[in-house]
Amino acid sequence: MSHTHDDILARRTKPLTMEELLRLTVELDASDLHLAYGEPPVFRLRGDLRGMECPAYSHEEILALLCQVMPPRYTDVLHEKRSVDFAISSADVGRFRFAAYFQRGALSVAIRLLAKGIPTFQSLGLPSSVARVTTYRDGLVLVTGVTGSGKSTTLATIIDTINATERKNIITVEDPIEYVHQNKLSIIHQRELHTDVLEFPDALRDALRADPDVILVGEIRDLETMRTAIMAAETGHLVFSTLHSKDAMSSVNRMVGAFPAGEQAQIRQQLSSTLRAVISQRLMVSADGTTRVPAVEVMFSTTGIANLIRLAKDDMIYSAIETGQRDGMQTMEQSLVSLIEEGRIDTEVAMAVAKNRDMMRNRLSLRGLEPKQSKAGSAVGGHPLKPKPKINRRVG
Repeated sequence: MSHTHDDILARRTKPLTMEELLRLTVELDASDLHLAYGEPPVFRLRGDLRGMECPAYSHEEILALLCQVMPPRYTDVLHEKRSVDFAISSADVGRFRFAAYFQRGALSVAIRLLAKGIPTFQSLGLPSSVARVTTYRDGLVLVTGVTGSGKSTTLATIIDTINATERKNIITVEDPIEYVHQNKLSIIHQRELHTDVLEFPDALRDALRADPDVILVGEIRDLETMRTAIMAAETGHLVFSTLHSKDAMSSVNRMVGAFPAGEQAQIRQQLSSTLRAVISQRLMVSADGTTRVPAVEVMFSTTGIANLIRLAKDDMIYSAIETGQRDGMQTMEQSLVSLIEEGRIDTEVAMAVAKNRDMMRNRLSLRGLEPKQSKAGSAVGGHPLKPKPKINRRVG
């Protein structure tokens, strides 16, 4: 961390405008800013949380800061639903996504700094095979991962690529709109929850009547949205969406499990014919500590994988992905090993997030890349690892 960053975090004066806080987020190159009652501003720097040493905020101060930037139409939504998402742009600062919510009766705000412009697949560090999803004519493509894993950015890159290379009618339904697209070869209509439409299922049904070629659903949150997305993919549309699931196998399990038991065999049949790809992401700190690097699992629904989905042999999907490298597929563990070999992440970081650590150990051993013993290390999955840096939450 540079002295400049330490100086910013050590300041004793509490920022009193949201614009100042947003500028500090950009100056620190932080991915996120958190505001909570009884705490100073907390920034996420390369995956770690660092708090300023200024006095803590009160509930009233956080509400006043939020009201400086929140569009008035969201005020009622916040007080009625006790949470709201929206995005704003500042010409000389950047674009930010806000998630405001109440906890223990007080207001908290999580603010995400969005990338300037829409990145390319190469600049994101995604496998080249991921670009294949932009050539599909129909079907369902899922981008999955935990919160903050870059799902929205990947979707924005996919949509921008289609926009630049195909003549399509693209309709998006987002909460909120994070990346603003301009028409290129395609025409794009972006609809925002609470502004243009009230619910995802309603917007998705509306989209089907608007002659779409491509539909983006920002997130599949409920059974009705899931059902409508599958139906849209079945009827000749290319549908993109996100799920909060960690890999391809759990994504299939989650979609099937969301339906009543009596419908699950039918849903498996539908997914086996409509699901085109699952892209699962995880962001990790880079080896030099200056940025974050994506590890990506890629599954394409080949004939073999489609049969596994239909026959409920989900536990065999992992092996099919692992042996499907010729088809552009890779497991999360294969991605992690490649990143280690390229020197982009440390072995200890990869072992901490790997699901199949036995496979990781075997592959790393063959390459002479076993995690090294740390004097103060702790074991994760039976391996000695370096301790994680402590989070500074001190209030000055």
